[in-house]
Amino acid sequence: MLKGNDLDSKKYFLFDIDGTLAIDDTIYDGSWELLDYIESIGGRAFYITNNSVKSRKDYIEKFKKWNISAVENQFVTASYATCKYLKEHYEDKKLLVVGTPSFEEELKSFGLKLTHEAEEDVACVVVGFDRTLVYEKVEEACKALFRPEVDFVGTNPDYRCPTAFGFVPDCGGICEMLKVTTDRTPYYAGKPNAQIVKMCMEQVGAKPEEVLVVGDRLYTDIACGINAGVETALVYTGEAKPEDLVATEFMPDYAFENIRKLYEAFRKSREAVTEGKNPDIQMCSKQI
Repeated sequence: MLKGNDLDSKKYFLFDIDGTLAIDDTIYDGSWELLDYIESIGGRAFYITNNSVKSRKDYIEKFKKWNISAVENQFVTASYATCKYLKEHYEDKKLLVVGTPSFEEELKSFGLKLTHEAEEDVACVVVGFDRTLVYEKVEEACKALFRPEVDFVGTNPDYRCPTAFGFVPDCGGICEMLKVTTDRTPYYAGKPNAQIVKMCMEQVGAKPEEVLVVGDRLYTDIACGINAGVETALVYTGEAKPEDLVATEFMPDYAFENIRKLYEAFRKSREAVTEGKNPDIQMCSKQI
């Protein structure tokens, strides 16, 4: 049973992007209005996508095309979290990377040493959502992972990424192939790792009750919010469907048909409080 009843108190919204705010290059109806409204009340939006194809700078340019103003520190992506983790643990060591050129550039910006071959001094295999994936990359990763001293890190555990036509394999799908082949299990730096949410909260000094994680996937987006101790909202415009809530271990606090429904519920809830009325708890506590 959905349990959220405190939507009006939210000030900081942590959004997934693909399947939540937009699909491919098309932004969903209601996204602009919700983002504008958050800014108008003195709040702030963060973008916690697990998509590691693009760097934070790439996302800024993409948002410009949508006429959405955003700065780099609003994007706490899986690739960024992975870079920070690798910088802390493998600063002077060599990394074998399976990822896009944009992901590699972001790794290089942290001063990390990269290779595409299973050289003897490789310390870790790093895998992202790789749309440039070829079999040679997979083979080199396997060569390295069959050496027990080599670690295994993935940006995110998502098995598939939503597209306009359906889905394509995501980082988790690629890592699963490597796991089945090598019997090695990766560490994931992206969602549902709670550190993603904490990075956002630390920037603005947010209290847990002021934060809402919004996404379309139960085992990454909703799990991430739960792991961080903040409320969550599920939208049905990506992977998850209403019937998935029957048996999930990752129950959201709110569920909405789409981002516009979330915007309307949030605005109505805040306006009720401003007018001295009790917010419509029933409205906020059920699937909308």
